Amino acid sequence: MTGPLEIKSVAVVMPAHNEDQHIGKALVALKDAADALNRDCPGVEARMVVVLDHCTDRSAEIAAAHTSGDNRFSVVNVNLRSTGASRGFGFRAALESLRANDTAGIWLATTDADSVVPRHWLTRQVELANAGADALLGSVEPDPADMDPAIHRRWMELHPFREDHQHIYGANLGIRASAYISAGGFPGLRSHEDRVLVERLRHRGFAVSATDTIRVVTSGRTHSRAPEGFAAYLRSLAAELPTPASG
Repeated sequence: MTGPLEIKSVAVVMPAHNEDQHIGKALVALKDAADALNRDCPGVEARMVVVLDHCTDRSAEIAAAHTSGDNRFSVVNVNLRSTGASRGFGFRAALESLRANDTAGIWLATTDADSVVPRHWLTRQVELANAGADALLGSVEPDPADMDPAIHRRWMELHPFREDHQHIYGANLGIRASAYISAGGFPGLRSHEDRVLVERLRHRGFAVSATDTIRVVTSGRTHSRAPEGFAAYLRSLAAELPTPASG
C-alpha cells in the first residue's frame, strides 16, 4: 500500500456576502498564512480565491485593496446567494487555474470572510495532509469581543478545545482535491454544506481528522448571513440562557 501523495499545491476559497466589517482583517490573516506557507514549504504553490456573493456593501472595494498586486489572489463576483455554491464555485475556479493532472497532490482549504486564520494555518494543513489526512476539521472560537460573556462561556462549555473533536466548521476546513471530487464537492446549500460534504467523505472511507492545532477565530455575532448557520447557532445558545431576575 502506498502512502498519500505529497501536497504540491494549495487552494483557499473565502466566500463573502456583505462582509465589509470583517473581510479586511480576514484577508490580512490569510495573506500572512500564505506567506508562512511560501516560507516553510517553498515548493508548494498557493492560490487564494475570494468569492463575493451578491455583495451590495464595500466588500469588493476592500477585497481589491488587500489583494491587488498579489498574483496569488483572485477575486470573483457571483450572484449565487448560497455559501455552499460559493465555496464550490471557488474550488472549481482554483482547480482550473492550477491545471494539475493529479488532484491527490492538491489541498483545498476554506475559511470565511468574518474569520481570522492563524499564521501556521496552511503550513500545518500541508503537514497533516502529507502524514495521511484526506480531510481536516479545524476548531473555531467565536471572538469574545463580539459576544455577551455568558454566551461565550456557554459556547466554551459545549465546545472544549481538543484533538479529535466532533465539530465541523466551514470557516476551518481542508480537504484533498481528489477526495473532494470523489465526494461530489460542496452541495449548493445555503447552510450545512460543510456537514454534508464531510458525511460523504466518511461514507466513502476517506481519512477525516479533527484538530485544534489550526484554531480559527470567527465573528461572534448572532445575526445570520446564512439560515441555520454559525450566527444562528450562537443565537440559539443565547435563547437557552436563564433570563436575569429583575431587581
